Amino acid sequence: MQAEHLSVADQASWEAAVRHLYEDATTFSATGPRAHEDWRADVLAVMARAVPDPRGWAGLDDTANERSQEHPDFPFCRPAVRDDPSRPLTPADIGERLHEINRASAENLLLALTDGGCTLQNLKRFTESFDELRDMARTILARYGDTFTCYTNVTVGARKDDTLDFGASHWGYTPMTFYWEDAGLVIVSDTEVGLFWTFAC
Repeated sequence: MQAEHLSVADQASWEAAVRHLYEDATTFSATGPRAHEDWRADVLAVMARAVPDPRGWAGLDDTANERSQEHPDFPFCRPAVRDDPSRPLTPADIGERLHEINRASAENLLLALTDGGCTLQNLKRFTESFDELRDMARTILARYGDTFTCYTNVTVGARKDDTLDFGASHWGYTPMTFYWEDAGLVIVSDTEVGLFWTFAC
């Protein structure tokens, strides 16, 4: 997916945007390096906290204390075998559960992920205007360069042109965690993979 030109995000502005947008959500936000030709393997490494942020920038991990030696990638799992944490996700699982979306949808999704329910109505709790909040979402995306692809497990109003319709009356998702509800965004560049996920029990 070709992205429009984005300004380069610095560490302070990127971390501030992540903290402000997701401080009241149950969230997992992390970035890892692109180390494999198959980006899905890099996604699994980030889920398992097996790789550090390539730039040393701070994400958020509200589920870190629930991890175990047997299941270091908690809460991510194969939904069909939630009772068996020894069955981790595979690259094939990632491919089956995510679909590509365009940049405009990714911007809106970053805003919808600020709380459970995956809706832009979540923005009512912020004092900033929609344009100001959208600028924060664009700052987050700017880290990943001018060209990247975005994927999500959210199926709300998904159309054939890779657009999410946040005006839909309700939303759906393909589960990827132990939680009752989860929605997320994966950003894939040539050098990094970013994950932004929100959970609801």
